[in-house]
Order: sequence, then structure tokens, then C-alpha cells
Amino acid sequence: MAPISIKSVLISESVDPRCRALLEDNGIRVTEKPNMKKEELIAEIKDYDGLVVRSATKVTADVIDASNLKIIGRAGTGVDNVDVDAATRKGVIVMNTPSGNTISAAELTCSLLINLSRNVPQANMSMKAGNWDRKKFMGSELLGKVLGIVGLGRIGKEVASRMQSFGMKTIGYDPITPPEVSSSWGVEPMSLEQLWPQCDYITVHTPLMPSTVGLLNDDTFSKCKKGVKVVNCARGGIIDEAALLRALESGQCGGAGLDVFVEEPPADRSLVNHPNVISCPHLGASTREAQARCGEDIALQIVDMVKGKKLVGAVNASVLASTFSAESHQLIQLGEALGVVLQSCKTSKALSKVHIATQGDAMKSSTGYMTSAVLVGLLSRGSNCCPNLINVLSLAKESGVTVTQAHSESEGVSCAVEILAGDCSYKAFGSVQGGVPVLLGLNGFMFRQPVALTGNLIFFKAAAGPQLLSSVAGSLATAGVEVLSFSASADRVGDPWFCVGVSSLLPNLDVLKSSVQDAAQLSL
Repeated sequence: MAPISIKSVLISESVDPRCRALLEDNGIRVTEKPNMKKEELIAEIKDYDGLVVRSATKVTADVIDASNLKIIGRAGTGVDNVDVDAATRKGVIVMNTPSGNTISAAELTCSLLINLSRNVPQANMSMKAGNWDRKKFMGSELLGKVLGIVGLGRIGKEVASRMQSFGMKTIGYDPITPPEVSSSWGVEPMSLEQLWPQCDYITVHTPLMPSTVGLLNDDTFSKCKKGVKVVNCARGGIIDEAALLRALESGQCGGAGLDVFVEEPPADRSLVNHPNVISCPHLGASTREAQARCGEDIALQIVDMVKGKKLVGAVNASVLASTFSAESHQLIQLGEALGVVLQSCKTSKALSKVHIATQGDAMKSSTGYMTSAVLVGLLSRGSNCCPNLINVLSLAKESGVTVTQAHSESEGVSCAVEILAGDCSYKAFGSVQGGVPVLLGLNGFMFRQPVALTGNLIFFKAAAGPQLLSSVAGSLATAGVEVLSFSASADRVGDPWFCVGVSSLLPNLDVLKSSVQDAAQLSL
């Protein structure tokens, strides 16, 4: 992937000063405007290539559509305050700092678990009120208790490590982390149905998504031990707040530690005011170390991307992760060029199917971005949204285009693309030679010499004959266009395709009607 140019960044919340310093040290202009209202952000955002936020700024579809952003950087982990789908549709990278607040969030989780077991906050408030009531705040040891960890990512792993040192048995569920991996951390993996009834304590560490909304609800609480204690330092809504309140009132839940809420700050104070609830105002990442780390990490990640070094933390652009080598740049150029060639050939016919077939060991790991690159070339004209490697698969799907891909092992490196537009099929076959993308064949006809996919090119289909080149050259000269190169088909059967490199494109291809049957032109 060619480096993405980021010249200006807006920081809309308070982040560590290192963030601004690192960006500016690398030639990026930075403006800090915290606490903007939505309307102010929409009016301001059009002037920036990048936006850096924490959790308070709501980067909605309206904000994204009003912008010319190339990247949205979240100085933290969760991106539920960013409309990732809208960003993807517009081809905007959404990036977070996946490890910046891991330790801080894990430590807060552990502190809530400890405080739930010993009623420390309640005892503290009682002391401040002038009381001395030892019996009222009887607690329980953590030693030998079972901690269920739902979500075994970075934070879940760190929580497990720390609570094991208290002698807790750790069990867990995660649909992604392999069982052998979590087992190596001392966490026994199991299904949720197996986990609920075993736990003395439950802590959740999942993103907020449709499958995790209300993960702990009336039904799941009924499957738990009576008096189970729960902690949520992840996202408000993973625990059904109304169900939690009912479980607390009935005694089915013996206590809750909550750092996050569905509405922040919560207008309904029923949970906050409950005597068995310890609550915090979303402090999971609120340590000096986490804020410094997140601010520094997001700046370094943006700088590394701009310099074409690597891509870290992109939540909607995994296709870009392997596009930072010189070889990948060349393959992307090839894919886009093949797409442009076929787009020019199909003219105005509606595209319905695309099949990309790659060959060679070097292509094995590149099928993802090659597919996207071809589609960028094919959809580069006639799309309301400018296609790029991030959004092009979504654009193709929205346009009703069926995309398939295949890979085969062979010597060399090549890519064959076949499209169906209207009732017609078009094919292009290319490779990279000497660092330059070349076209080897078009619509079933192979060229004698590879066609370098650079500059101004005119492809045409005609009956081969000794006068063909002079006739075409004469027509072009009449239009003030000079022939720079000529590539003939190796096949003499039927009406093959030819290619001429020209000094400029024709205003109208009709000037070639007397010499050719079909023609297409493009500039690369």
C-alpha cells in the first residue's frame, strides 16, 4: 500500500501531550478543540485528514459524511462511539490502541472483585459517618472461589493472572481464543451454559455488539449460584441493568462492581444507590500511565501508517495489514490496473460478476488485497463513493456484484480476472515484470510482448492485416495523437486484440471506427 497522506489532525478530547508532540514532530499539523458539540464538530471536521478521540466524542455517520477524513484514531480500546460501518463505507480507517489501557482496566477489575469480597467502600462510608460496625461488613475470602471470565482477550488474560495469585480458580469463555491458549494461562475454557452455575464471581471483558447486549440477563442470573457477584469494566449494556437490579433485590446476585453504564452518567440511579453495588464513573482507563500510553500509541500508529511502515490497531481495514512491502505495492498496482482495463472494455454495461484467480507462491498471502485492488479499478468510475481498499468490498456488495476468488500453486506470479457485464464476458491476465505491472492477455488473446500498464493506452479488436497499424496510426494522427508503442496479439485466428501506447487519449473513439471493431482507452 502506498503511504497514506495525513497532513492535518483534529484532537477533539483531552489526550496526553505526547500525542500532539509526536504528530507534529513528524510534520502533521495538529489542532486541539475539546468539548465540541455535534454541530460544531460537523462544521469543523471538513478541514482535517485525521480525527483523534477518546470515548466522549460521538463520531456518527453525519460527522463522517461531512468530513474528508482518512483516519479516525481512538485513543483507547472500544470503538462503540464511532460508527465503524459508516466509516468503512466512506473508506475511512478506524484505528484503536488495543493494548494501551489493558493493565489499568485489569487492575480496576481486580480491585472491584476484592472490594466486593470485603465490602471496603461500604465500610469506609460507615466509618466516615461516625460508625464502628464490624459485624455488618462481614466478607469472604477469594481463596478457592471460582471466577468466571467472559471474554479472554488481553484484559481477561491479565485479570486471570492477577486473581490466580489470590488462589481463585479461573474458568472462562471466549468464542475466538483457542482453548489450548486459554488453558496455558491457567483458565479452564468452557461454554457459557457450563460456566454460569459454577461461578462465585463473574467478570465480563467483551466488546459491546448485538451478540453481547444483555449477555447477563434474567435467564442467565437464574442459572447462576445464589449470591453470585458480578463485575463490568467493559461496556455498559453487556449486563442487563434492569435484570441486575432484580437479581440484587432478590438476593440472586450478591453484589456488583460497575464501572460502565448504558447511559453515562446514568440518569436512573437505582443501581448506583443500591447498597450492594460499588460504582465508578468509567475509570477503567483513567490512570496517568494508560492515558500516556494510549495517547502515545495512537500517534505512533498514525505516524507508522503514514510512513508506510506498518498498520496496527485498524479495526475495519485488516486487508491493509499485509500491504506495506514494495512487492505488495506492485501487486496492488497490477490489480487496480487490470480492473481499469476491464472497466474500460465493458463501457457502460452493468457489472454483475467478478472472479479473480491468482497463481504463484508470492500471491498466496495476497488474495485479499488483490481482490480489493481489482475491484477498486473496476469501480473507480461511476461510483458515488470513491472506492479504496477499505470500502470496495462493501461497495461491490451494495451494487449487487458477486465476487469470487481462487488461488493455485505454480511458478511465477500472475493474476487473471474475469468479469460478467450485461451478457458479455471480459478477461484480463497480467503479472509484474521488473517491478512494473504488465498485461499478458486480454479477452482470450495473448500479446506477443507484455503490455506495460502505464501511461495512455488504447486497446482495440480488429482483423489482423499488414495495413492495420498504418490505418490506426493514420486515424490517430488525424486526431493529433501520436503512437508511442504497439503490441500485437500472438494469435492470428479470429479478430485478436491489440494495444497502442499513445501520447494522449482520444476525445472520442469514433475516429477508429473505420479500422477496428471494438476499442477501449484508459490512462494509468
